[in-house]
Amino acid sequence: MHPQLVATHATEIALWEEFLPNARYVGEVGLDAGPRFYRSLNRQKQVFERILRRCAASGDKILTIHSVRAATPVLDMLEQHLPRGGGAAVLHWFTGTKAEAKRAIELGCYFSINFEMLKNDRHVALVADLPHDRLLTETDGPFVKGELGNMRPRDVAQTLASLARLLGLEEDELASRIQGNLKHLISA
Repeated sequence: MHPQLVATHATEIALWEEFLPNARYVGEVGLDAGPRFYRSLNRQKQVFERILRRCAASGDKILTIHSVRAATPVLDMLEQHLPRGGGAAVLHWFTGTKAEAKRAIELGCYFSINFEMLKNDRHVALVADLPHDRLLTETDGPFVKGELGNMRPRDVAQTLASLARLLGLEEDELASRIQGNLKHLISA
């Protein structure tokens, strides 16, 4: 139930709820307050709250969360509707402020990092300050284009190499940390 599709697909929430008991991973959900999708923001909030409440009731879901121009409302809703132990949140391509990132860390969120994020100076500064034990990698493929076309999971090596340089770590050390983060997330 991607927030960019809520305006046209919100009625499918019942179908989403039907399949939720058989799913461990829920994504991509959240809010998009960008200019193209701002008109549906109130409906997005209603759908996102419903998703968070259902996931919290299950208690074992891992959610990938979209928060374009909406980090504070997303964090507010996580705090209200997805208590610790009610599921785990991964902030996908997070572009909030350092203060919002600090709050997300306090709420127990993880952050998925992609290669495109590491091309933006503001995002690089934000990523550099994130705790290493909360980092995951992503490609956002096939929606993002890389040097060889649409990004795919195999292209995460690009992200890993750039992220390792940024953090001053060897690639294999960072890969091991990220795998450990994923194992911790899955076992929670």
